[in-house]
Formats: sequence, C-alpha cells, structure tokens
Amino acid sequence: MSTPLSKKLPKTLQEKADSLRAKDSFKEAVSSYLNSILLDRNNAETYLGLGICYKNLGKIKKAIENLEKSALLDNGNFETFYELGLCHLQEETPCKAIKCFIRAIEIEPENPEAIYQLGLAHEQCDEQDMALMIYQKLIENTPSYLNAYLRKSTLFMKMELYKQALNLYMDVLKINPKYTKIYSEIGLCFDKLGKQAEAKRFYRKYLSSQPDAENANTVLKRVEKLKQVNKSGVKLSLV
Repeated sequence: MSTPLSKKLPKTLQEKADSLRAKDSFKEAVSSYLNSILLDRNNAETYLGLGICYKNLGKIKKAIENLEKSALLDNGNFETFYELGLCHLQEETPCKAIKCFIRAIEIEPENPEAIYQLGLAHEQCDEQDMALMIYQKLIENTPSYLNAYLRKSTLFMKMELYKQALNLYMDVLKINPKYTKIYSEIGLCFDKLGKQAEAKRFYRKYLSSQPDAENANTVLKRVEKLKQVNKSGVKLSLV
C-alpha cells in the first residue's frame, strides 16, 4: 500500500532542507524546514535541523526555541542537547548549558566534545575548580584529546600556575609534535618562571614555524629585549 502524499511531502521537504543545510545553504534550508513543519509539527528531526540553521545564521533565540521543541519530541537525541548547550553558551546562560550537556553526556557518555563543552560551561559560571576536574577526567579517559590539555593549561596560566601549564603544553607536543602554535605559550611559561634561555629558544622556534602569526611582532620584541638584558647583565622582570 502506497504512502499518502500528505505524509510523504513533509519528509521530502525535510530531506531537501537537510541537503541544503549540508551545503551550508542555511537560509534556503530554513524555508524548506518551515514548509515541512506546516504539514507535520511532530517531527523532532525537522525542528533540530531548523534550530541548527538558525544557530548558524546567528539567530540564537530562534535556534533555542526550535531545539527545545525537538527535545520535547525526542528526549534521546544527542545532537539536539549538544546543539542546545552550544546555543546557551552563546547566550551566556551557562546553567542551562550545563543541563543540556549533562543530558547529552548521558546519551553518549564517551563523547569528548560534550564533556569539553561542559567544562567551558562551568568556566562561564566561574567554577574553575569544576572545569579543571572535568578537563583532567577528559585527559585521563581520552588522552589524545588535545583541547582538554590546552584549556586546562589556559586556566593554569590565568591562575599563574606556570609550571603546571608548562607540563601540559609539553604533553601536547608529545602527542602531536607538529602542534607548533603552542611554542609561544611554552616560551611564555619559561619566561614567567625566569628561565630566559629556554624562553628565547621556544620564542624563536615559534617565530620560525609561525612567521605570519598575529603576535609574531610582539614575540620578536620580547626576544630582542631578552637578548639586550643578557648582554647588559641586568636582571629582567617577568613579563
């Protein structure tokens, strides 16, 4: 028995919208999603796709509205709660984001992206200790996930715990020796710790590997200052 046209059309419109969204044609996809919803208001996937489109168009409130509708229709879709959490982070409503990421993690417990975003949400709540714990757990459970090391080291830098930050940056290089963009951070850690020779070495490695970086001129000036101080024998204050 063939499916009635009234049931096939919403699905066809949704599939068209999904295809447009995959091509980053978000405005065109929105139109197809809305037409699909006019015919069927009980499809969680349609609201999810519409929410993602609105998010990419910068219409975060509309994105949240549609993602919440998707969540009501389907409480077991990881992507819905993950995207909803991202939207709440953009809206700077981290408590709501935390709830969404926790639900996403309940659905996919081993997903490192959701766990990482949960840490960012706790940071936005000024709960640094909780964020540090989350990043550490992530490092232990997914040791190849670099973002956890980088974010934890950034927090350590803010807390002026330069030795701990340095250790994490070195761990990153062990995992990915080609991650040369952190040479400047390693140089800064050594600089803050008063180890000027090591600082100059990593600053130079950074300039060699990232000559067009935005902060290249600032790093170069710091290297020149360190060289002048070494020649004069004057003790240099920390950066």
